[in-house]
Amino acid sequence: MSGSAPREVSIACRDGVELGGHLWPATAPGPVHGAVVITPATGVAARYYHRYARFLAGHGFDVLTFDYRGIGLSRPARLRGSPYRWRDWGERDVDAALRFMGEESPAPLMLVGHSIGGFLPGLAASGAGLTRMLTMGAQYAWWMDYAPRERAGLFLKWHVAMPVLTALFGYFPGKRLGWLEDLPAGVAHEWSFRGPRFETSHPGPERAAARARMAAVRADILAVAMSDDPLGTVRALTRTLAYYTGARRTLVRLAPADYGRAAIGHFSLFHDGHAEGFWRDTLTFLREGRNPWPDHVVELAAAG
Repeated sequence: MSGSAPREVSIACRDGVELGGHLWPATAPGPVHGAVVITPATGVAARYYHRYARFLAGHGFDVLTFDYRGIGLSRPARLRGSPYRWRDWGERDVDAALRFMGEESPAPLMLVGHSIGGFLPGLAASGAGLTRMLTMGAQYAWWMDYAPRERAGLFLKWHVAMPVLTALFGYFPGKRLGWLEDLPAGVAHEWSFRGPRFETSHPGPERAAARARMAAVRADILAVAMSDDPLGTVRALTRTLAYYTGARRTLVRLAPADYGRAAIGHFSLFHDGHAEGFWRDTLTFLREGRNPWPDHVVELAAAG
């Protein structure tokens, strides 16, 4: 891969769905440190991560950004009645993105996952080829894991209002509300009715296979929790990491004050105001496999 500008790409899934994305070739001189796939949060278009992708490319990484089916560049002409589910995003879309990147770049395959994007790679068969995973606020939205002070409001928003509106419209009209991008009904349904075990949204005979794919991931995982993130709490991240039994897992908890901020929450780590702080720190892990926050470790688990 060469050049400095990202190019628009089409990613073919095994079921025939085509995903839209961008490929960002490494622009720094010298060897390419890794081939990074960025997996978005639920209802967040891939363009939100373009600034971070450009940053990584400028520091020696090939980077792929893409939209899940039903979102952004991968949105069908008609979203109403779309059957797409969260599990499709992992088993089909993330799987396709990892396979695509593995063919495009010879560098070690890595992933940066935000929110559900840090959980979905475990559902992809190609997730077993990952060498490193950096996740931010990675969880699968069981409401009892939300921060206690905000739990009631989040429950009403995502587990009462969202399923009702989805039933009325045939999809979740998040954009109209200014909450998120619009969501396929299947994705909204899985979020609204998720239980403490993710696999209960799979048919019974498929649950063991889903857990086995999670366990097959052998990447070193560095999971970041922000102290003021109401969704990505330490409890929620711990629940997610427990499925990655074949991986070495490190969970760190950071606070906004660590970067001179009053608030960071669930989303703002991908704002370019973090380029000289958090973003630069992430290079330590992606390049060298070292935790840049050794004094903030909450949990450390070896591969089982």
